[in-house]
Amino acid sequence: MIRATYLVETPCPIEGVAAMMAGEQSAGTFMRVEGETDELRARFGATVVSAEEIGRSESPSLRSAWAERKGLTGPRGIFRVVIDYPEDNVGVNLPTLASVVAGNLYDLGEVTGLKLLNVAVTPAYRARYDLPAMGIPGTRASAGVQGRPMFGTIIKPNIGLAPDQIADLVERLCEAGTDFVKDDEIAGTHLHAPVDARIRAVMDRVRRHRDRTGKLVMVAFNITDETDAMRRHADLLAAEEGTCAMVSLNWVGLSAVQTLRRHTPLAIHGHRNGFGGMGRHPLLGMGVRAYQVLYRLAGIDHMHVHGMGGKFSDLDEDVTQAALHCLEPMAEGDDRVMPIFSSGQWAGTLPHTLAQVGSDDLMFLSGGGIMAHPGGPAAGLVSLRQAHEAVVAGVSLEDHARVHPELAQALATFGPKG
Repeated sequence: MIRATYLVETPCPIEGVAAMMAGEQSAGTFMRVEGETDELRARFGATVVSAEEIGRSESPSLRSAWAERKGLTGPRGIFRVVIDYPEDNVGVNLPTLASVVAGNLYDLGEVTGLKLLNVAVTPAYRARYDLPAMGIPGTRASAGVQGRPMFGTIIKPNIGLAPDQIADLVERLCEAGTDFVKDDEIAGTHLHAPVDARIRAVMDRVRRHRDRTGKLVMVAFNITDETDAMRRHADLLAAEEGTCAMVSLNWVGLSAVQTLRRHTPLAIHGHRNGFGGMGRHPLLGMGVRAYQVLYRLAGIDHMHVHGMGGKFSDLDEDVTQAALHCLEPMAEGDDRVMPIFSSGQWAGTLPHTLAQVGSDDLMFLSGGGIMAHPGGPAAGLVSLRQAHEAVVAGVSLEDHARVHPELAQALATFGPKG
């Protein structure tokens, strides 16, 4: 079975609404039709596992013309609803899986709020889908980083630099000791910096650095585009000895990510920009666990989870939940994905992040925290490693900074003021 968990707001009796949800997304509709036999329902019908009231609301979160026509304007219940769907209703078809567990449920007239919180599949069913090409072990091995978080940064300015200027910057970052560099999500196929030109220019410097030092820095090139173009970009990147392709998941979609996964051995760096439109409202859209399950089934290797104490709206518990889900196996073997922390991160936000996640299996990206460090990018990277040293030693950042000037500069520059 495929188990989906929802948060549902409705002015109607929940037993009928939950049964309607199960029928609408499996073998039934709003009324029984010809050919809908008891045998067919028994094999293909979804099952309501539970429907528990967890709250009340005085006004609807979302308008419903159906409810307004019925005069259902009073208080409504908020329920946690769990439904099991037969695997045979889906087969191995990721877009259909998404349609089954979500689909028209958001449009039901009886519903004035609905959020898909989680999708749970069996290990055997998960194994029928694509696995990460690198995942956490392969990413660490490729970048040559063991026993600590991976530290990296984002190309800034994020747009406007020519390929040779980007290559110059990446070369400086490689020499500064970065493990990872990524394009910004808005970096695309620009006239001033086409993807193929960026790949060739940057990878020339990355290979030279590897030949000098033995370290192959992982660079995630943003190849987000229509599917055939992404495959072409991935082929060029592999030919240039690159290791990672970044994709804006929400704007290319599940099928395109699956196609890319099956086409290339590169690590797929999943950027979730736009997820706030799905996840921020408490009674609309999709929760992070459900979202991540779908894209993990598509075979990504890395997943952005935003950051703690950063510039975005996420609560620390939301970021923690997303990261812990990335580190939670869904199948036999290791199908975990690397959680990527970014958005306003710097040395001062690292200790709390590590304490919440309880693991070093993460990538910690600082844009301004590295690029705007007063001592330059190399000092910014050193400040991150010094913050990690403080965590391992069990001392405060302030104490550690007394003998580590790069960390001291970071605290003075990015820390609380006044």
